[in-house]
Amino acid sequence: MPAELISTVGAAGRPAAGRPASAVPALARATGLDAATFAERHWGRAPLLARAVDPHAFADLLDLDAVDELLSRRALRTPFIRLARDGTVVDSRSFTGSGGVGAEIADQVRDDRVAAMFGEGTTVVLQALHRTWPAVADFARELGGELGHPVQANAYVTPASSKGFSAHYDVHDVFVLQVAGRKHWTVHAPVHADPLRSQPWNDHAAAVAARAADDEPALDVVLEPGDALYLPRGWLHSATALGGVSAHLTVGVHVVTRYALVEALTALVADDPRLRASLPLGVDVADPAALGPHLEAVREALVDALAALPADAVAARVRERVWSGGRPEPVGPLAAAAFADGLSPGDVVRPRAGLSMRVVERGGSAVLELPDRTLALPASTLVALRAVTGPGRHTVGSLPGMDQADQLVLVRRLLREGVLVAATGP
Repeated sequence: MPAELISTVGAAGRPAAGRPASAVPALARATGLDAATFAERHWGRAPLLARAVDPHAFADLLDLDAVDELLSRRALRTPFIRLARDGTVVDSRSFTGSGGVGAEIADQVRDDRVAAMFGEGTTVVLQALHRTWPAVADFARELGGELGHPVQANAYVTPASSKGFSAHYDVHDVFVLQVAGRKHWTVHAPVHADPLRSQPWNDHAAAVAARAADDEPALDVVLEPGDALYLPRGWLHSATALGGVSAHLTVGVHVVTRYALVEALTALVADDPRLRASLPLGVDVADPAALGPHLEAVREALVDALAALPADAVAARVRERVWSGGRPEPVGPLAAAAFADGLSPGDVVRPRAGLSMRVVERGGSAVLELPDRTLALPASTLVALRAVTGPGRHTVGSLPGMDQADQLVLVRRLLREGVLVAATGP
């Protein structure tokens, strides 16, 4: 990878100090760049180091007090936590135990055991924080929406001068957000570019070890609080805490690749009977000469079948992965039910943040496609449905194409389906 593709954004490129975190798009917080520039220069291509304008830039997402709360008061269970020592994952039975009276659970975190092991140099990994910590969940949801790819988030908390994992690569892109302490990062160019999820680093362990030991690093940097680092999948990296406890968030982007289109096409051509036909009785599949004619017939049929597949069928298949990969904003069941029951003209609603959806007209109905289901509504709702599921806030009674009574019925249904939420605040 050419060195000139690796760049650093200084403090001048990051959002201004004092500006509310919620006012800065998630991608800009992590990169200091606008989306177009990041896409052109770095997305899937090259690392980016973004230096802090404010050492507390990510403190609203996670800090050491939050880590202690998660470990001691949130009743975490595996696999929401794992520990690592000298690059090896620790058996979870050494730091989990019974939940006690009234909680028939055998794998809750024992904070005293974690404290002892952390004091001995063990790294704590808090997994799936986009499901357990609200601030991280909100950030991950926003970032995923900007990127168009599902996002997850883990935290790595490392004792002083300890190394969590040896050189390795991830099969997803990552944004590293330093939240506390200092950490020395060493980054090397890939040995296997753009790995798929089925191609983990240990498949290339020897090459990874050789590259890390023998080659000059592409990046050799110390991350301070507020710094951020973007690494495309496949880039080798290892990190060591310096002089004190270090904590960073790793926001993983489960990129949708071109191979996902291949998988969708492969699944869809199963509808072609020529490609489902059995091979002849007694065929020796180990003999290339015997298999050759059948392989040629399959190639011809495959070309025909692929050419006949419409783009909308492929899109529907691929979107299942993307739409179900993230979590929309939480809905309070009791408050949501109360709001729906008391809905009246003048109430204001908005689409649920992070919920992927699409409105189409099909078979004489207005169809709302959601990640896990499809809602078929009367055709007379189509205009109002498109309006109320669009961006922004919408006032019940002012939707186009429906009278007030029918608007109440439609909006109440969408509230109960978790498609809309009450729009509060200014």
